[in-house]
Amino acid sequence: MSNSNPIIVKQDPFAALRYKEFRSYIGLRFFFTFAYQMQAIVLGIYIYHLTKDPLALGLIGLCEAIPAIAIALYGGYIADKSEKRALLLKIFSTVFLCSVTMLIVTSIYMKPYLSNDWIVKILYGMVFCIGLARGFFGPANFSLQASIVPKEIYPNASTWSSSSWQMASILGPAAGGLIYGFFGITVTYVVIISFIFISLICIFFLKVHPPKFLPKMSIGQSLTEGIQFVFKTKMMVWAMSLDLFSVFFGGAVALLPVFANDILKVGAEGLGFMRAAASTGSVITMLAMTRFSPMGKPWRNLLIAVTGFGLSIICYGLSKSFYLTLFFLFLEGSFDSVSVIIRQTIMQLLTPDEMRGRVSAVNSMFIGSSNEIGAFESGLTAKLMRTVPAVVFGGSMTIGIAFITWLKTKSLTRLSLQDINEQTTKGV
Repeated sequence: MSNSNPIIVKQDPFAALRYKEFRSYIGLRFFFTFAYQMQAIVLGIYIYHLTKDPLALGLIGLCEAIPAIAIALYGGYIADKSEKRALLLKIFSTVFLCSVTMLIVTSIYMKPYLSNDWIVKILYGMVFCIGLARGFFGPANFSLQASIVPKEIYPNASTWSSSSWQMASILGPAAGGLIYGFFGITVTYVVIISFIFISLICIFFLKVHPPKFLPKMSIGQSLTEGIQFVFKTKMMVWAMSLDLFSVFFGGAVALLPVFANDILKVGAEGLGFMRAAASTGSVITMLAMTRFSPMGKPWRNLLIAVTGFGLSIICYGLSKSFYLTLFFLFLEGSFDSVSVIIRQTIMQLLTPDEMRGRVSAVNSMFIGSSNEIGAFESGLTAKLMRTVPAVVFGGSMTIGIAFITWLKTKSLTRLSLQDINEQTTKGV
């Protein structure tokens, strides 16, 4: 960073926000996530309305996860060797065009020309294309954040970055459910496209960040180097594995349209608030963590948070009250936010600058699409076991994963943030 950057005061909860470029980054992430979350809830409502099949909800996640995982390693390689602003423009433009296509095919004017089956197939196709874009977005986003703030405030930057994501995740689903319920899908998609366009504008306020990685070896060797780094770093591997399996079995949020429509009878408006409840818990907890960091004993706190996440899922699945369900979803988001902050900080601290894209790509293969694969798992188990047993099963498996991880990583529970920072040079 240049000498003109502001002086950071230790324990300053607004440290990262004092950087102008970081504020632009927060803006683009907020507006893009707002649109993305609106689109996710609208697709769930719309496709379930057309199909009345919970498995169809799971297939939405699968259509996005497959390309995101398949392209992840190559996306990390490209992110490392590319200028980040130009890459983000290409990614966001792709999502913009996919959303415009969704607006067209769901419009009432297309009803005479497209059957419900074809509408669903085209929507799945656009979700697939968005999944391809996401395979590049994760590594580019991870690398960019590390480039615009100094290392000593990574934890604070991760907290604010995650808070902006969660705030958009509150407003996006609530807005999506309400706008869809009152005005229909066409108006909702106009709003979605408008916010994606605003996020595109925000990208132009970022500086040009030349790549720190200039490949001197083949793409295969470069990717192997990133994979080897991840798998020789014990804490990183266990953090990725814990999140992969806990979210895989705890992806019951994908079944919220079924709870809203068939169990709690609250409709699209209620679904918007249910989706927003978890994000509300996340944002409140993350804002608290700007002053009260969970990094004192991060690994211990991570395991506690994942266990709480699983318990809240079980309670949400068993609840028959709309307001009690909102409370348990709030708790789910609170526990998940602690997990997110700890994992993001560990990743940022342990990853060398020249390998951020490739390490993030490996992380994406473990974590980036675990929500979508978890959504498919939840949809499939709901079809086989019915909805409530599927949610309880998922929460129970999440707790089991946390317990097994504790048994295998007891030594890590004693480490402090300073100890983790030292892993950067030791590669443990």
